[in-house]
Amino acid sequence: MTKLVKYTLVYDDKKQKWALENDATNKVVKIFSTKENATKGGVLARVLGDDGGSVKIQKQNGRFQEERTYPREKDPAQSKG
Repeated sequence: MTKLVKYTLVYDDKKQKWALENDATNKVVKIFSTKENATKGGVLARVLGDDGGSVKIQKQNGRFQEERTYPREKDPAQSKG
């Protein structure tokens, strides 16, 4: 099984927007005006494309809220999520 690319959805205080960052490269993949715009209706799945990945979603205060895997079938069987 191939390893999933890991991403984090973080709040950028300077820009006052939400950024999806690649954890390995620290590069911003996409900017969103609100967290709701990033997490609703499969938006993250479309941004990640066919390769998918694992997205850690932070709260505005920097604490982790949840982690999502796209597409769902790539979620490791041993995880509780």
